[in-house]
Amino acid sequence: MPVAARVKPGFYKDSVALMRVAQALAARAGIARATLVMGTPANKAVLEHAGLLERSLADARAGDLMIVVEGAAAAALDEALAEAERLLVATEAPAAIAGEETLRSIAMAQEAGAPATLAQISVPGPYAAGEALKALKRGLHVFLFSDNVPLEQEIALKKLAAGRRLLVMGPDCGTAIIGGVPLGFANAVRRGVIGLAGASGTGLQHVSTLVHDAGQGVSNAIGTGSRDVLAEVGGVTTREAIALLAADRGTRVITIVSKPPAKAVAEAVLADAVRAGKPVVALFLGASGLKSQANVTVVATLEEAASAAVTLARGGVHKSGAPMLDGTATMPAELMMLAPSQRYVRGLYSGGTFCTEAQVVLRAAGILAWSNAPIDKARRIPELAPSTAHCVIDLGADEFTVGRPHPMIDHGARAERLLAEARDPETALVMFDVVLGYGAHPDPAGALAPAIREARAAALRGGRHLILVAFVCGTDEDPQRASAQAKRLREAGVNVVASSTAAARLAASVVAARSVSVNP
Repeated sequence: MPVAARVKPGFYKDSVALMRVAQALAARAGIARATLVMGTPANKAVLEHAGLLERSLADARAGDLMIVVEGAAAAALDEALAEAERLLVATEAPAAIAGEETLRSIAMAQEAGAPATLAQISVPGPYAAGEALKALKRGLHVFLFSDNVPLEQEIALKKLAAGRRLLVMGPDCGTAIIGGVPLGFANAVRRGVIGLAGASGTGLQHVSTLVHDAGQGVSNAIGTGSRDVLAEVGGVTTREAIALLAADRGTRVITIVSKPPAKAVAEAVLADAVRAGKPVVALFLGASGLKSQANVTVVATLEEAASAAVTLARGGVHKSGAPMLDGTATMPAELMMLAPSQRYVRGLYSGGTFCTEAQVVLRAAGILAWSNAPIDKARRIPELAPSTAHCVIDLGADEFTVGRPHPMIDHGARAERLLAEARDPETALVMFDVVLGYGAHPDPAGALAPAIREARAAALRGGRHLILVAFVCGTDEDPQRASAQAKRLREAGVNVVASSTAAARLAASVVAARSVSVNP
């Protein structure tokens, strides 16, 4: 298909705004793919791999915006580019109120008397570290939404921040709740006594919403950025977050949520957790060999992290492995409807942490899954390859997001994959997430419902029944309302369970009930 592109020099919007524009363009008649990204070498490499690196983009710089559309005809492409320009102008900040000065820097805001203690930074990666440095030197914590920040700059920023008892949340930090104020893709949860810290955005979201559902609340949720637990970074923000939560009078229980850190980082973080003096729950998804000690409770899943935090906040004693809510349901009627060929479970996730946890839960049940983001590197499937055997997919990976927005905003890629799984005569069950919150799709269940119904119909046409399992990451205080989303999913024929952990457990129980060979 023809591809058209345009460069807007020195023009920046944060990734959420760009994804929404891309979503609107992709919905236009005659447009197959649309993407708006900054002109970094990494973004150019992704576009080239996807066959979208048009020649006019060659000279784009890191601070320039690249607009790329692919479609059936030149007229549709020209109209889409014009619409992109219109939408980008429409998302510009409103003009200043008459008589008021527009604040164009952190310094101007502080000098105008703004009583801020935190700066939220979302500028192109090459400039992000400089702005973060200015904020730190002015005594401000930093929520760094920007990505494409070099690792060495992250290390320097975090070392400076630690010396000043400040936080650098990020780079590429998507979620935080500070003093009750949600940042990035956070959810609306009640205030409470449980403090969270972690290098997992969707992990923080899910644990905070499970805590809310259990009647407890969150004092602060401190995102660290995914690279914080690398050996080179040393877990600087994670450790500083533990210290700040330990000193916070409003926090009674500290909960750490992360993918496996480097060994030395894990040891340092756990040592800090012991010194915190407060009850600490530690989740390093997929890590092995870590044991509870003193005041630190080591858990294995997101659900158990929330369960332990809630129990400890109430003064109780956590029992390892105890589910937070009702255990996985059984579905004998649906099991009886499966055809003999239906042997495998498939996961389609918008959150990378959910993809990781599903593999962890399945592996604990003796089921080894393939993935595009595997915990066992030997079980990686090729990019965009069809599922094979038991398979869990991270739809937020680059191969799925180039040319279209992230699946938390645009459910097109998931709808396509869901239909492919339904047409596969070996698929027995498909599990997936529906993530709510600020910045997410305004009605994700409604957007998915047509694809869900078509998937069930496709399986039926093939003489099969398809089991669908989902969980909602959100609360009724979120703009999308979790209960309303769950209702829409159930109406479409989906089994809605309480958590990501419960969904994976249910999938494992289906495999066990089918007496399938679990190590294909």
